[in-house]
Amino acid sequence: MTPPTAGEPTHSKASASRAFTTFAGKVAKWAGHPLAFALGSATVVGWAVSGPFFGYSETWQLVINTGTTIVTFLMVFLIQNSQNRDGAAIQAKLDELIRASAAQNRYIGIENLTEEELDELRRRCETRAQAERLDNAREAADEAEARARDRAKAAAERVG
Repeated sequence: MTPPTAGEPTHSKASASRAFTTFAGKVAKWAGHPLAFALGSATVVGWAVSGPFFGYSETWQLVINTGTTIVTFLMVFLIQNSQNRDGAAIQAKLDELIRASAAQNRYIGIENLTEEELDELRRRCETRAQAERLDNAREAADEAEARARDRAKAAAERVG
């Protein structure tokens, strides 16, 4: 068995990554559930109701501040992990659709362009779309004119 090369994940790294991915996905999904919101709201209400019992002390305030800070800090990383994976999966799907369709393959990988390059590409696409809409409108007008001419000719032949 050959040792892994640089950049190649080891089995333990892959399984740790898979475990974290599973954990992060489940936590992110649960955090978006109405029950999670209800639990968070109930915690805040419970904390607020306990204020008079603790005399609204600094320790009482510190409890909610520390708790919310820790939860927020950890959730940012878990949710970002889920968003990164979702974004990468969507990008891979779009790239495959572009590759397998009549679309232009040059759009594969554009997510790596700079903001300025993406803005320029977006402007070019909008310009092409406007030109295509104008061409379609001209074709529709030409077709309508041809149909009107044909009807006028048919009406003239019936009369004359």
